[in-house]
Formats: sequence, C-alpha cells, structure tokens
Amino acid sequence: MPAQYLGPLPSHGRFDYRPITRRPDYRWPGGAGLAVYIGFNIEHFAFGEGLGANIGPASPQPDVLNYSWREYGNRVGAWRCLELFDQLKLPTAALINTALYEHCPELVAAFVARGDELVGHGHSNAERQAALDENSERDLLALCHRAMQDHSGQAPTGWLSPWISESLLTPDLLAESGYEYTLNWCHDDQPVHMRTRNGRGLWAVPYPQELNDIPMIVARQMDGKDFAQMIIDQFDEMLEQSRSQPLVMGIALHPYLVGQPYRLRHLRRALVHITSQRDQGGVWCTTPGAICQHMQTLAKASPDLLL
Repeated sequence: MPAQYLGPLPSHGRFDYRPITRRPDYRWPGGAGLAVYIGFNIEHFAFGEGLGANIGPASPQPDVLNYSWREYGNRVGAWRCLELFDQLKLPTAALINTALYEHCPELVAAFVARGDELVGHGHSNAERQAALDENSERDLLALCHRAMQDHSGQAPTGWLSPWISESLLTPDLLAESGYEYTLNWCHDDQPVHMRTRNGRGLWAVPYPQELNDIPMIVARQMDGKDFAQMIIDQFDEMLEQSRSQPLVMGIALHPYLVGQPYRLRHLRRALVHITSQRDQGGVWCTTPGAICQHMQTLAKASPDLLL
C-alpha cells in the first residue's frame, strides 16, 4: 500500500532550493574563481552575567576564569593577529560588538585605520538577539547602525547576530534597517538572495560554521595545528572547485582563540599558504561587503541571480 503524501514541511520562505550545479556563471573581480574573506569577531562580554564561550566548566558568577580568558583576545590576541594581517597585506571584516566603543575603542580604531570593513555584531555577545520582541530587535539594529556610523564614520552594510541567533523577522528587520547582507546563514558556498517582506531583499553571504574556531576548537577540542590544516585543505579543495564556478570561502576567527601564541603560529602557516596562491592569481582576498557589492552589480545585468 503506497504511503500517503503528508504535504510539504514548514519553510522559511526566504529562498527556493537551487542546486549549486544549476546556477548562473560569473567571476569575481580580476577573473578570480574563489573569494576568500576573514570574519574576525571582536566581542565584549558583561562581567558576572550573560553568555560566553568557556575554556573550562562554568563557575558561579562572577566566572573570572572564563571571562578573563575571553578578554585576553581584546587585550593581546587581536593585536597579534593585526600584526599578522598587516604582514600578509590581508583585508579583514571586523565583526564588532558596539559595547567595544566604551570598553576598548582603540581596538576598533585600529581596524578602521587599516581600511577594514566593520560588520554589525550586536551590542554584546553576552546576549541573544532572538530573545527580543520585534520593536526591541529593530531598536538593536538601529542603535548598532548609528553607533558604528558615529564612532567609526562608517555605517555597517552587513550583520552577524550574536550566537547566530535570529527571530523569524530578522531578515525583514535587517533590510528595513539599511543592512544589505547577513552572515547568519551557512547553507551555501555562493551568495544567495533572500526575500523580505518589504520587497527590498537581502543577500546571504556564506559564513562558515565549520571553518570556525569556536565550534572546532571549543566544542570539538581541535588542536590549533589541525584547525590550520583544515583551513589549508578547505582552501585547496575550493580553489580546485572554483575553476568551474565562483565560490566564497569564509574563515571565522576569534582573537581569544587564534590569538593565543601557539595557535597563532599555526594560523600564520595557513594564511601564508593562502596568500602565496593569491599572488599567483585566481583568488580574491576580500571582505563580505565587497562580495555583496559585486553581487548587487552583477544582479543588475543578470536578474537570474536573484532567483
């Protein structure tokens, strides 16, 4: 007896299924096939309350061990990473909590001085965005947008929610608040255009949840040398795949993890491997904002990219 058809499952409705083997062809600037960007998360956490990654078992608040371990990234690790990025002439996208403007404004200013892109990343990673009602979420997006414009002279075009935590309305509110792309979705290796209720649309630029030091090093307890090899393997394979279609490779980093000296040594090895290939062509080292801008330009001539 044939099984009864039970109907489609609930859907987000933001985009349709489209296999990567059936997409329009295009290239990145300079004819490159692979776009590579670093999403560098610089974050601030409330002392004595809220969420945060842990290196050891959580203790009753104030949890000095885990709080101070995270704060190492702002005081030391991020600065060591900046030195490495400068040496390799690598642009970065700094994903910032706006609480940093009160806590360590010098750090944000250092990324602005390099000409890096600033991406909205909430006010603090001690909080989850999905816990907010619609008006409160809209206020958060607007306040972060305005704070970054006022303090750094550049309003963000992109957003990554703290803890990748969305409400059902987050893409709509992002588009209505002046953002052009989101990094929340990890469902593809190419930018995907998302539908929103105001009809403006929003680009989903691929952001990695595997090539990401928090799930790999904290959750899976991967060693720094293995995480670096993972970056190299991902790059080599995607570079080969990108000969036939354009791809995006993001690398998600947190300075309290990769800024630890023994991990930085291995990150250096991985990034030197990438930049050596960049200098031979075929690789565009860029930012997610530049990727979004390129897609917007291409979509004007090829509306099929919006489907």
